[in-house]
Amino acid sequence: MHKKLFVSSFFILISLLSYNASLAQKSRIKTIIVDAGHGGREPGAKGSYSTEAQITLALSLKVAALLEKELPDTKIVQSRTTDVFQPVTEKAAFANQNKGDLFVCIHVNAAPPIRHSQVTGYRNKVYYTGKGKNRKKHTKKEPVYKVWYTPNPRYGTGTYVWAADRDDNKANAMSERFESEAEVSDDVPDPNTPEGLIASRLWVQKYFKNSVRLASMIENEFVKIGRKSDGVLQRNEKGIWVLQATNMPAVLIETGFITNKEEEDFLNSEEGQEQMSAAIVRAVVNFKKLLDSSRGGAGTDNASANPAPVKTKNTVTAASATKSSGSKTQSGK
Repeated sequence: MHKKLFVSSFFILISLLSYNASLAQKSRIKTIIVDAGHGGREPGAKGSYSTEAQITLALSLKVAALLEKELPDTKIVQSRTTDVFQPVTEKAAFANQNKGDLFVCIHVNAAPPIRHSQVTGYRNKVYYTGKGKNRKKHTKKEPVYKVWYTPNPRYGTGTYVWAADRDDNKANAMSERFESEAEVSDDVPDPNTPEGLIASRLWVQKYFKNSVRLASMIENEFVKIGRKSDGVLQRNEKGIWVLQATNMPAVLIETGFITNKEEEDFLNSEEGQEQMSAAIVRAVVNFKKLLDSSRGGAGTDNASANPAPVKTKNTVTAASATKSSGSKTQSGK
């Protein structure tokens, strides 16, 4: 009796292990690309004593290490692990060549200093009117200003997804992925056919929804650790290349404002980096679990979590507020 029970339990255990292994194999998030923004001769935004490239590298190394620990069956690939320069075109190509299923780009934001002016006195200014004999000399007083600047107090996080007007770029990237994968799989759409083009568009829509979903989850985790969040963002006037040219769901995380001394100190501290990297990893792990538990895998739009509204700098969607002006230009990302 005990022998039969043991044998039955053994086979149940084997079945469960096989089932779990099968689920792991079915996961559509097999490779995650972690990108540290800027680097080398492009330091990015500058604070009072540090640069964006230094902070993003420190954060990305911690994020990658935590992801390797939390997701041992997932391949974690870093775009850079040292202070080297990489054009954004190479970053996107690197992610695509490594067949990433998710692209997580880490950046630090900046805001311009605030200009102040005060009238300190007046001076006479000479000007003339008329010509020839009618030419007359005039004098008028004009104010003299003292001008000075103070650091911008803006602070908080925000996570970008590619803008809707960049769907063509994303579709082209998806077509390239279909073309490369068609060599090893028969069920991949042919990008050279109308059906393949339509499939590319559909995948872009699904990837967009999942990018928004992940961005929302990341910002929610930031809020949980006490950070102010600007939410999920887009920028329409200029695209963000590493988001629109990668053939996978992609987000760009602005972890704080280096031009705010308190934020700079936080992002340079061991405690701050541990909190931020842990929050990002929790969101990515939960996002992967959410997708793996749904039928459609990474391309599905049936997952239960509702993505947050997306804010754009030029237009507003889903009744969201426009992001206030003053942050750094991001077309170089």
